[in-house]
Amino acid sequence: MDLGELADRLDAAAGRVGPEIQRTVRSQADRLRDAIRQNTSGRPGPNVITGAYRASWTVEDFAVPNGGGADIGTRQPQGKRLEFGFYDMTDSLGRHYFQPPFPHVEPAVNTLAPQIQAAFREALDNIFGGGA
Repeated sequence: MDLGELADRLDAAAGRVGPEIQRTVRSQADRLRDAIRQNTSGRPGPNVITGAYRASWTVEDFAVPNGGGADIGTRQPQGKRLEFGFYDMTDSLGRHYFQPPFPHVEPAVNTLAPQIQAAFREALDNIFGGGA
């Protein structure tokens, strides 16, 4: 391959970077949100009482130059407490609390990490291999 052909291939790939990365980020963020929601459906994660906490997990995607990103989270105040627990905490009224952690985010991330990595490898193949 001569330098002119290489330059043409790189130019063609450049136009695919942003859309392909943004598509991959969104699809993987949705998968992760769904896994977190599944993990909030009982032990070892938190038990379901009303389903409101599980439903509160959202994906907010955003654009970045030549790609995209996503925030996955909940605005519910019990999110951190359920994930990490708290031990021997005393509030301003002197009440003592103890709650063990009910991890639901970390297990989802750990379970899906290999699949997420594979999805981004595939996205790079699509970008540089000329796939759609």
